[in-house]
Amino acid sequence: MSQRQQTKSPPEITFITGTDTGVGKTVFTAHAVFGLIASGCNAFVAKPFCSGGREDVEILFRAQQGLLSREQINPFFFSQPVAPLVAARLERKRVKLSAVTSYLRQLGRGCEHLLVEGAGGLLVPLGEGYNAIGLMKRLNCRAIVVSQNRLGTINHTLLTVDRLHQSGIKCAGVVLMEPRRGDLSSASNYAVLKEFLGKLPLVSFPWLGRNPASARTLEAMQKKFKKSIARLFV
Repeated sequence: MSQRQQTKSPPEITFITGTDTGVGKTVFTAHAVFGLIASGCNAFVAKPFCSGGREDVEILFRAQQGLLSREQINPFFFSQPVAPLVAARLERKRVKLSAVTSYLRQLGRGCEHLLVEGAGGLLVPLGEGYNAIGLMKRLNCRAIVVSQNRLGTINHTLLTVDRLHQSGIKCAGVVLMEPRRGDLSSASNYAVLKEFLGKLPLVSFPWLGRNPASARTLEAMQKKFKKSIARLFV
């Protein structure tokens, strides 16, 4: 990390959480960090926990354009595709909450805005005695909720937002990811969520094909997503 990247003031930290696993967090996070960098913001992204494979890390590495190494993006990797706590236990490892927060705060010293992508939903156990909520509280950060536009998303999204509010964590907005093929609920989910979320920003994110975060797609969609990114990262 160069001296030029060092900033004096603490970074803004945004935690990207999901209503479940596989809802599109990594795709959104990749486009978000790419858009922030394109707008002139000195932004980093980290996915501290990764289990089963590092495909998501590769996506974020490309989107961040090499500002951080793969190891810096993902310091805690486990080979089994299960919850981080379970995966760590299988490898007889233990990742303390203090170690995660210290790492992310140190990483954040080199940027203006740090995006942290979570693993699964809010209550997935990340380590012994803590989940995403515990990590967010330690980081004193805000959150963006990513959900998939399919049957069940109204309940899952509202539960997630409500739990954030109950935990004293600011929710900066909700991103509704469009699936390849929608179901009957897909046509009405956005309007219903908008009704119940009130003034909370709600952004619809389109289906971008089989390779939604390729270098070409990131570049092509940057201008289109500019206003949406600005709504969420004010």
